[in-house]
Amino acid sequence: MMRQENHGGEDTDLRGSQDDMESLVLDEPPSSNGQSSPSAAAVSSVIDRQTSAASQHFNSILEPPSYADAIFTSFDSSSASNGHDSPNHSSSAAESDPPARSEFLKIWVSDPQKELELSNSLVPGGTSYYTYLITTRTNMPEYGGPGSEFSLRRRFKDVVTLSDRLSESYRGFFIPIRPDKSVVESQVMQIEQFVEQRRAALSRYLNKLAAHPAIRKSEELRVFLVVNGKLPLVRSVDVASRMLDGAVRLPRQLVGEAAIDANEAAQPAKGGRDLLRIFRELKQSVVNDWGGVKPVVAEEDKEFLERKEKVVGFEQQLSNLSQQAEFLVKAQQDMGETMGELGLAFVKLTKLETEGAMFESQTTRATDMKNVATAAVKSSRLYRELNAQTVKHLDKLHEYLGVILAVNGAFSDRSSALLTVQTLSSDLVSLQSRIEKLEAAASKIFGGDRSRMRKIEELKETLKVSEEAKDCAVKEYERIKENNRNELERLDRERHDDFMGMLKGFVLNQAGYAEKMANAWEKLAEETSGYTRDAS
Repeated sequence: MMRQENHGGEDTDLRGSQDDMESLVLDEPPSSNGQSSPSAAAVSSVIDRQTSAASQHFNSILEPPSYADAIFTSFDSSSASNGHDSPNHSSSAAESDPPARSEFLKIWVSDPQKELELSNSLVPGGTSYYTYLITTRTNMPEYGGPGSEFSLRRRFKDVVTLSDRLSESYRGFFIPIRPDKSVVESQVMQIEQFVEQRRAALSRYLNKLAAHPAIRKSEELRVFLVVNGKLPLVRSVDVASRMLDGAVRLPRQLVGEAAIDANEAAQPAKGGRDLLRIFRELKQSVVNDWGGVKPVVAEEDKEFLERKEKVVGFEQQLSNLSQQAEFLVKAQQDMGETMGELGLAFVKLTKLETEGAMFESQTTRATDMKNVATAAVKSSRLYRELNAQTVKHLDKLHEYLGVILAVNGAFSDRSSALLTVQTLSSDLVSLQSRIEKLEAAASKIFGGDRSRMRKIEELKETLKVSEEAKDCAVKEYERIKENNRNELERLDRERHDDFMGMLKGFVLNQAGYAEKMANAWEKLAEETSGYTRDAS
């Protein structure tokens, strides 16, 4: 995320400087004698014409309309809440909910509470965790229709379980990346700061899930948001249990006693339930990369391969653009701080000139320097406001870096499914070859070889089951391909809208604040234009 940096050794001075800037009176009061200074009054007609021409040239660029007046409240200031506030902050549900004609699903995460882990704690108070109040408001029929509202408490472990369930059930979809566990950050940061950071991250994550057209209607998300208590699991997501189950099955698989489950063949092998399958797919992967032989089934969707290549290029350029956005934020922050320090320096000089003033020229000079200080401090404040808006708009770049991670995850699902199809296809070729060799050997013996014939029957049964498993794997692969295709189309549409909104907000705020800063300095230029005549 983009953040405005602070220099540790200068924090105290900077805070003091900003406090001084905030306390300055920026509206210039009239002079003590009620008259304008001689230098300000003595402006030649030539300078007046030059100033007027410059002003007209300046206004011809920015007008009409005046960005500062028309746009200055950012155009998207009424965008959706980030979840920080409770849903009860509005006077009524109707005021905060989207129009009833469209389906909506809004989620708020609030009220972190520390609780004790009673089941696993041997020492009282030895283990604790935080739960968060999750409030959902929706009109979707999957949640009960209009007026539906739910509140329950969840811990971060529940979010991890939800993420795992979605990864298993929605292969090939661009599933938003869940927040990291951040064990290191939880030890380094202040606990209150860490909990608030996690709360905000959970709010963003859940609302991204709620915005996904498929996941928002999923049973997994509905159970997470509506059903109190521990999340029910269809099958264990515990890695140790999966590996243990796989180790128990491995000896039977090696001697051919364990039959292939066609439904399991359609699921990824990385869970550890089928260690032999993991070894086979690893072997197939090595053969694909180094064997020099084209697999029986290969990725032949040229359009997908081209899109995949474009995603790689987009990720590289997006990473570079995100880095440049960081540099811009830092530069604007530095410019604002420098302008503020310049204004304070002129204020101090003005005070010195005023205290020791013996001549009218000194008073005039002090007044002009105060005007310079006023313009500099105004610019400093505007730079700080502009920087906050810049972070708000360009943060979309960082958000899309997370989207690219989800895209790569969906592509990985596709590659995994294809590898499963390739492995089963190779197994079928191998089984068919073994059957043919045994049948040839058995045919040379008068009356047949009973042991070979029995083995042939077993291999044919295994071949039949393997063909069913391959059919399931092919269907899963085709389903993932279709999911990838639909998700890429959705990403193109959303990326267009998101980037147009980001650019519009960024450009309008840059233009609006630039005009306000220019107005402050243009006013100062008019007030000090008399110096040109005095110097000539």
